[in-house]
Amino acid sequence: MRVLIPLPDHDFDVTEVAVPWRMLTQAGHDVVFAAERAGSRPEADPRLLTGVLFGQLGAEPEPRRFYGELTESAAFRAPVPWADVDIEDFDGLLLPGGHAPGMRQYLGSVSLQRQIARFWALRRPVGAICHGVLVLARAQDPATGHSVLAGRRTTCLPKYMERTAYFSTAWRLGRYYRTYPAYVEDEVRAALTEPGGRFERGPLTLTRRGTAGDDTHAFVVQDGHYLSARWPGDAYLFGRRFLALLRSTPGRENGAA
Repeated sequence: MRVLIPLPDHDFDVTEVAVPWRMLTQAGHDVVFAAERAGSRPEADPRLLTGVLFGQLGAEPEPRRFYGELTESAAFRAPVPWADVDIEDFDGLLLPGGHAPGMRQYLGSVSLQRQIARFWALRRPVGAICHGVLVLARAQDPATGHSVLAGRRTTCLPKYMERTAYFSTAWRLGRYYRTYPAYVEDEVRAALTEPGGRFERGPLTLTRRGTAGDDTHAFVVQDGHYLSARWPGDAYLFGRRFLALLRSTPGRENGAA
């Protein structure tokens, strides 16, 4: 199966891209990356590779290693432009997050939101993690004018996590952890306008993460063909559940629509 992963030119989260990519490719799926313009070569948030503050708060060693492998892949080195993507050629869509300023290119792109709304209408697997849920919150269903998330169950980066990261680092990094004036959770909640829509925060955690072999501290929400997660600490469980969602959904060759 083919899975599309759109990215900004800079500042996406290392773990939220590299871990699902590794799982998808190891399972034999074809991952295609998309950027805003032809010729772009996306780059992750460099602080997450070296440590956000005094060498801490960055990506764990294994996701950093996966990212090193990812940057050598042909698909990552030559992403397709967002506008040129034929959405119907894909079996799945994965929307990673990140919080540094470069993410606004991806989170705020109206053209990308339109493409994503078209894919959503196909009812094929869609996964979004952390700030990636904002892209769906902002993508409008042309039939209703509401967010495609209206009436859905979802999670995203919880407000308490975003607030804690900001207040604990602002003295040194300013608004590095505040991508927008509004918290991610507040904007996502506002998109759940129809009956049945529900935000799910998950268990409280600030440092404990899921790993390749232990999902105790990870959390995801699945609602039909849609899967969401909160932060990099959920990436391994998110990747496994997204793979299961792909396996349970007929591919394009079997007439999925």
